[in-house]
Amino acid sequence: MRYLVRDKIFAIGDDYWIEDEQGRRAFRVDGKALRLRDTLELKAPTGQVLITLRQKLLSLRDAMIIERDDRTLATIRRKRLSLLRNHYRVSLAEGTELDVSGRILDLEFAIEYDGELLAHVSRRRLRMRETYGVNVVRDDADHALLIAVAVCVIRMAEKEYEEDV
Repeated sequence: MRYLVRDKIFAIGDDYWIEDEQGRRAFRVDGKALRLRDTLELKAPTGQVLITLRQKLLSLRDAMIIERDDRTLATIRRKRLSLLRNHYRVSLAEGTELDVSGRILDLEFAIEYDGELLAHVSRRRLRMRETYGVNVVRDDADHALLIAVAVCVIRMAEKEYEEDV
């Protein structure tokens, strides 16, 4: 299943829709403005909050937390000791890990579990400007979680880039 995300509207406080490949609204991202930390909610089209994304406070390294039902589902950090600057590790609450690697700022990267591709994020082959696709490869994967991971990793990479410039 492929989802389409418009990347120009990733400012805090902005709300936007993520559509499926048939153009139907699949998820709504609700940015929470005027918060102490970066906070987003990924909602179903009905308005139900599926996942909350928060910037982790008081962390030695930049991190974001993904929550579901007020419980931590995953923590995302840039991978230490990586030769690739754009390599992130997603530590799931259950103890497993996902790897995110590729050209994050170019919107060309993969989300994998134990070497198996779960989702591919790409701007290629899309005619609409400022849009990228999140192609979830496995039907049994948690689509909301994988979209949340993509959103978090892109935000973290953009923030790192802005700090370095």
